[in-house]
Amino acid sequence: MKKLMGLAALTAAALALSGCAGSTNSAAPSPAGSSTSTADNAGKSITLWLAGGDTPDDLRSYLKKEFAAETGATLKIEEQGWGDLVTKMTTALPDASNTPDVVEMGNTQSPTFTNVGAFLDLSDMYDELGGDSLIPSFVEAGSVDGKKFTLPYYSGSRYMFVRKDLWKEAGVEQPGTLEEFNTAVKDITAANPRDIKNFSGFFIGGQDWRNGISWIFANGGELAKKVDGQWQSTLSDPNTLKGLEQLQDLYRNASKAPADAKDVTPWLYINDADEILDDAGKPTGKTSLAAATIMAPGWAHWSIGDLEKGDDGKNVRAWNEKKFDTFVLPGNDGQPAPVLAGGSNIGISAKSQEPELAKDLMRIIFSAEYQKMLGKAGLGPANSDYNSSLGDDQFAQAAIASASNSKLTPAAPGWAAVESSQILEEFFGKIRDSSDLAALAAEYDAKITPKLNMK
Repeated sequence: MKKLMGLAALTAAALALSGCAGSTNSAAPSPAGSSTSTADNAGKSITLWLAGGDTPDDLRSYLKKEFAAETGATLKIEEQGWGDLVTKMTTALPDASNTPDVVEMGNTQSPTFTNVGAFLDLSDMYDELGGDSLIPSFVEAGSVDGKKFTLPYYSGSRYMFVRKDLWKEAGVEQPGTLEEFNTAVKDITAANPRDIKNFSGFFIGGQDWRNGISWIFANGGELAKKVDGQWQSTLSDPNTLKGLEQLQDLYRNASKAPADAKDVTPWLYINDADEILDDAGKPTGKTSLAAATIMAPGWAHWSIGDLEKGDDGKNVRAWNEKKFDTFVLPGNDGQPAPVLAGGSNIGISAKSQEPELAKDLMRIIFSAEYQKMLGKAGLGPANSDYNSSLGDDQFAQAAIASASNSKLTPAAPGWAAVESSQILEEFFGKIRDSSDLAALAAEYDAKITPKLNMK
């Protein structure tokens, strides 16, 4: 799940890619075995687009070497920035002479492109590449009418990071249910054990819908549903409203985050919860925000901790077990709450001139060895059979538990248009001060529904 480009770019994507529709099924090659002999592939190459820098260099090197050894062909890897990925996909995917052969994209970007036929149908490879062990919500995001066009590449689960020293000073125990969590963070805010200015028991930005929708999901609500073949926004559904009411309560009584704050660098506030104190333990007023609890993807732990000098002399964060802790957001039933899963999908361009070689690359990516390499790099494997490769520390345990009940945004063809329009940020930013949540939700249902069905 990544931030996308503007609505105009996404509309253009649907128009430009519509020419691919109908070509996917007939172009799908057989998945059985390697495509051709290494001698036949001498001089051939394919291109893999990786989004951002999440795939480490050693994994990229492995893919190149393994692909060459298996096929005799050359793998070219090009990194595309998340900010302009949609624009580049829009331009390149319909052009057989310029298309990348295999593409990584944000899991919430996938429906826009799969719905217009931009990727090959991988249904005949599904079992070979992991089948039902692949992350179900990611598979759904890459599917259209039961056919599978993109599959999960890696995942990143969201969970809670806490200042356990502040929780202890406030006299609050770790919660076992969502209701207990809501009560706990409000109690910590009220206690404010160190008398910190603008202190949040739980820091959650007013526009942070990616974390906020956990309360919707936990109460059985959805952002949208498909009814009679058309997608409809469901913000005003009773279950969704129940989650929004809980979130409004947290905005008002647990979080001092600004109404326009998004899910960006929340670790700054949990780190600063004691760094604003002077030597006598008195607040210095050097920061205006501090928090006892945040919610963030697992990789945030590298940014949380006490400041220490690294080997290069630069300041780094070192996790302090006496001060910091993690736990999974509990649901109403005490099991992990459904949270929005971050991560990527991957697929083969319908216009690839080397679809057999592209399928050979997919076999390598979904192999046990590469899946375990992803886990060791801190990225949730696409195949849950290899979750143990994440390790057994508290971060791995929290990531696995959180992912066990994670969800994605609706697999609507226009979902990318919804995200790029920033309409959810606008809606969530109004929740705290709304005097009629039901009316506000109905107003935004009317705005979002037409976008959901854009192609």
